[in-house]
Amino acid sequence: MLTLLAAATLAPFAAARAAEEVVDLDWADLIPQGGGTAMARLRSLGVVQHGDVSDPVDQDTGVAVTTAYNGRLVRIPGYVVPLDYDGDGVTSFILVPYVGACIHVPPPPPNQLIFVTTETPYQVAGLFAPVIVTGLFGAAATGTQLAEIGYSLSAEQIAPFE
Repeated sequence: MLTLLAAATLAPFAAARAAEEVVDLDWADLIPQGGGTAMARLRSLGVVQHGDVSDPVDQDTGVAVTTAYNGRLVRIPGYVVPLDYDGDGVTSFILVPYVGACIHVPPPPPNQLIFVTTETPYQVAGLFAPVIVTGLFGAAATGTQLAEIGYSLSAEQIAPFE
């Protein structure tokens, strides 16, 4: 059901994507300006290695999302929190900015979570292995048992991040 929701949300943007260049995003790009002082720390994190975050991120203003990248082909690094599998590969997951996000509580704010779907199952190397995901992006509120998510991305390519 989440896969259909993400596909329906991103479908209007598919035609506008033709011949478009890939936009490289950082997690700070997903926080609208004026996100509050609690979001200042998130803006500086980027992709964080395991053990680099010792306390949970504040939740106060993290529900605001940006629509600046709606319908754009983007590339962003992060970590995989698997949701659905097909065979031995993951077909939908939450892309998160640091290891342990969505596994420990509280989860990151919605503007720091991306619901990713892929038609080609991806072989996850592990929760501690960062990936880089390229695909069609959009602001789309999605709820799971793990967290409220602010963005969706239909992945065209998933690769290890180095």
